[in-house]
Amino acid sequence: MVRLFFVRLLLISAAACPASAQPNMVLFIADDVSWNDVGCYGHPTIQTPAIDALAASGIRFDQGYLTTSSCSPSRCSIITGRYPHNTGAPELHTSLPDAQIRFPELLRQAGYYTALSGKNHMVGSNDRAFDKISSGKGAGKSEDWVQMVKDRPRDQPFFFWFAAMDAHRKWQIEEGDPIYDPADVVVPPYLIDDAATRQDLADYYHEVSRWDRYIGLVTEEIRQQGELENTMIIIVADNGRPFPRCKTRLYESGIKTPFVVHYPAAIKTAAGATTDSLVSAIDIAATALDVAGLEPAASIQGVSFLPILENPTATTRDVVFAEHNWHVYQAHERMVRHGDYLYIRNNYPERQNLCVEATSFPAGESLVAAHQAGQTTTAQQNIFRKPCPAEELYLVSKDPDNLTNLATAGEHAEALATCRQLLAEWTQTTGDSIPSDPTPDRGESGAKKRNPHREFAGASAGASEINHPGPVKLP
Repeated sequence: MVRLFFVRLLLISAAACPASAQPNMVLFIADDVSWNDVGCYGHPTIQTPAIDALAASGIRFDQGYLTTSSCSPSRCSIITGRYPHNTGAPELHTSLPDAQIRFPELLRQAGYYTALSGKNHMVGSNDRAFDKISSGKGAGKSEDWVQMVKDRPRDQPFFFWFAAMDAHRKWQIEEGDPIYDPADVVVPPYLIDDAATRQDLADYYHEVSRWDRYIGLVTEEIRQQGELENTMIIIVADNGRPFPRCKTRLYESGIKTPFVVHYPAAIKTAAGATTDSLVSAIDIAATALDVAGLEPAASIQGVSFLPILENPTATTRDVVFAEHNWHVYQAHERMVRHGDYLYIRNNYPERQNLCVEATSFPAGESLVAAHQAGQTTTAQQNIFRKPCPAEELYLVSKDPDNLTNLATAGEHAEALATCRQLLAEWTQTTGDSIPSDPTPDRGESGAKKRNPHREFAGASAGASEINHPGPVKLP
């Protein structure tokens, strides 16, 4: 009788355990932040104590890549776990088609409370993937994040998609976050080192730090609720910093992202683990479903990186791919990252490779002025090239800024051939294509500010219905 009483007591206790005993998840996304503009990645000036602390007790991915360096296509790719040309929304200012499965909707169907706050740029103000969608508050659209965590239902596990407007132009400087001295900024070699560029970078640093502050506030609220140990926190950006040769481009400055994961339930290695294993933004969807104990949808092209959290020396992919489609300017570039090499193929080499940040705003204006005066270095002339190289190959470990093109160097012929083969296989199996009627440059031939989009990459091959991931693990 006594034994039966204790069995009943255990059953009652188990039933009384909150549903949040299931793993919770929070995804923090910055707007326009390059991978090395975070303290834990070695930046000597930018203060990001919250991210650094999560990395110090979590894991820092040193080879994290996006699938595109453009706001809305990147976000649509992350939420579906699909390459941009497979989402049906590969260009800037295109909404995610209703037919595409969003991984938060699968979490929601499994009993998760799901909410989005901040920059959306994917779906409408109401979407089946989220119980609640907020446009955010404050300069960085982050001021309601903590309150949303406080107001969540306590009888469900939760998934929050917190997307800051920081560090998107135009800058909004606020008290309470670091104000940086232009003398302390790090000017990349492809920008002009002058007062205007330094001030531009200093203001950008401010917004990176503001994004970090809200990450810290949310993390502390989750800790106070007793849920931090059972919550996977992922920190990424949607594309590189909004400066020339960064945002939209497929160099490391544009396509590589800070990628920090904090998940005590899985990360059992020494504090502050790092990994050189490749990871792609399309892997977030597969990982979230894996952590939740759910089968990934057939549409997801990414793979779970949970094995890397459990063992930083593990590998879940041997290659990553990325693409550059229309973002104000016409483009069709493709990138392969494999081994120590980064390969780029430009299918519109006759066009100048630009984005709006390339010639607008202080750093871009300084670059244009220097170019017109004949005072730019080889590295600073990149955005003015016309025609552009059809192929580029970089040895990343020795050339992190991707300044020395090795595509014509004979000693790298084998690596070049491998990358070409990988790209050809990916193009064929994922249904990528070059549009025959591409969206023109904004303003070209009377095109309005937000162009009526024309043929998308992949459309002629029916890519939005193709689920093949292309090469992932190689023999």
